[in-house]
Amino acid sequence: MKKNHCPVAIVGMSCFFPKSSGLKAYWRLLFQGQDAITEVPPTHWSKQDYFDPDPRTPDRVYCTRGGFISPVDFDPSEYGIPPSSLEATDSSQLLALAAAKQALRDSGVAFDRSRTSVILGVTGTQELVIPLSSRLGFPKWRRALQEAGIEPERCEQVIRTIADSYVSWQENSFPGLLGNVVAGRISNRLDLGGTNCVVDAACASSFAAVHLSLLELASGRSDTVITGGVDTLNDIFMHMCFAKTQILSPTGDARPFSKNADGTVLGEGIGMLVLKRLPDAERDGNRIYAVIKGIGSSSDGRSQSIYAPRIEGQVKALETAYAAAGIDPATVGLVEAHGTGTRVGDKVEFQALCQVMGQPAANGSRRALGSVKSMIGHAKAAAGAAGLVKAALAVYHKVLPPTLKADEPDASLGLDASPFYLNTRSRPWLAPNGQPRRAGVSAFGFGGSNFHIVLEEHRPEKTDFAWDGSVQILAFSAERREELLESVDAFTRQLPEPLSESAWAAAQCRSRFDAGRPFRLLLVVEQPDRAGAELRKAADTVKSRGPQGFFKMPNCFFGGPAERGRLAFLFPGQGSQYTDMGRDLVCLFPAAMAVMQKAERRLSSEPRLSELIYPAQGRQTEEAENALQATDKAQPAIGAVSLALLKALAEFGLEPDAM
Repeated sequence: MKKNHCPVAIVGMSCFFPKSSGLKAYWRLLFQGQDAITEVPPTHWSKQDYFDPDPRTPDRVYCTRGGFISPVDFDPSEYGIPPSSLEATDSSQLLALAAAKQALRDSGVAFDRSRTSVILGVTGTQELVIPLSSRLGFPKWRRALQEAGIEPERCEQVIRTIADSYVSWQENSFPGLLGNVVAGRISNRLDLGGTNCVVDAACASSFAAVHLSLLELASGRSDTVITGGVDTLNDIFMHMCFAKTQILSPTGDARPFSKNADGTVLGEGIGMLVLKRLPDAERDGNRIYAVIKGIGSSSDGRSQSIYAPRIEGQVKALETAYAAAGIDPATVGLVEAHGTGTRVGDKVEFQALCQVMGQPAANGSRRALGSVKSMIGHAKAAAGAAGLVKAALAVYHKVLPPTLKADEPDASLGLDASPFYLNTRSRPWLAPNGQPRRAGVSAFGFGGSNFHIVLEEHRPEKTDFAWDGSVQILAFSAERREELLESVDAFTRQLPEPLSESAWAAAQCRSRFDAGRPFRLLLVVEQPDRAGAELRKAADTVKSRGPQGFFKMPNCFFGGPAERGRLAFLFPGQGSQYTDMGRDLVCLFPAAMAVMQKAERRLSSEPRLSELIYPAQGRQTEEAENALQATDKAQPAIGAVSLALLKALAEFGLEPDAM
């Protein structure tokens, strides 16, 4: 196949996923390896009404866990929508509108609205269809009640009671329930004049939308495209659909490629991306998360079942993608799989990947394999978008994010003899031999729809801090100790809960800090729900001490009036080395990452420095620790990490008088 001569830049992104109301929150979830799978909330459906552990029980489901979007603030007046229309407007339309606006804001680009398109992956059934169509069954209810001998007046009272539990028909109900209006409402409210449509390829819908978006850009019909996937439908109807095909996990967790995999769990979410042709994005100086080098698509053709995957179809999509990208699949460092957690589906996908990706490298180096479904569930029409946003962030931040619940791989896969390993913790992504970081992302849908996207980093250097908001710093300063205690007390009384969702309050606190004032109190908050208690404890300690001096508590520092001393840095010596040393700081700070990347290229012996310090899953054992004991390995490792930490401290303006 001819190489794709129109690489496309991802210049903006936004998302709403379980426990991730925004891009930074999603990166926090990914980087920290958080589990967003919970019991079904009462806002969705009742376990008492619908749960039965027996999969054969009619009209019951055997799984009550999944990934559910947290409540999102939505001001209809911001989009010119009358509040009276909200009840008749599907959640997907409203949340997608908010996500699209956030994605455009994140891109920060000036764009021609008349040449901006909206092409989204949306499945056919929307949330409002079920309650509105249910109202059409009232004649059947009425006849059944009458035949049971219920008096007409009592019969109508029962019908009215049932009707009150459903959304009523309104003038805006019809457009409010249509899937295509998810894109239409965005174009309408944001005044965008390009192509406006949605596409349904089941669980591959978002990649079908990206596919059409790339064609739109390649043809020159559009200069900017908002694309991705939208699926907020996690109601009892959707759970019933998956339960009756026995795809859901009876234990309530998706465990991709794990020996304990027993099915998937459903999620919901929205993932939006703003795309431009790469030359245009470079010309306009846009921030580029990643470059889409190629996409492959295929159909499974004839198979035993309409939802049974075929290796041949997936292989064709993979091969088409890498041929279009002009990239050897062996150079890919991360594969974000469809990875639903179903034994059959995962095995077919793994075999297809192995067939295309080849054997492990001669030096034993392998590629990270994972699936975000282990964290947020299977978001159906938005599943591909969830994986694509994850991979783009990984490429941009130069970090390999983890996959949960896969510590023990399925032995039947033969993972150790494959070109892959399951990455179970966040690790710095150091590129070998100056090769660009590349990722492959797959999405497959019922009906045999197969897609694979190839991503590549735009710049080899890490440029932004990969701060995920999980740590907050509270900083207070004053001329007098009493004034300091008063400011701490005032902040504690107004402390938002949880603090992690109110970074603004922490930022305002820091903005008032003056290092030149004699009394200073700093608190590093790693557990937001304990911030208030830790602040009060620190204030009590300040009260109990004299007016001079300083003290340290865990994550807390208090400094009183004192002459400025000289600053010395003490670095560790041989024998202090251990696997994963400096891992979080290297992932976070661009300067620290640059040091480790330079060391990786300079110290070209095998095994690579990054594989010694940050071993892949399966090697973080006594064997990995022993490999770091040799002097010719330990000294370069300690030296590189020490220099990386020095560069990280320099980011804060700290320069030692002695080292």
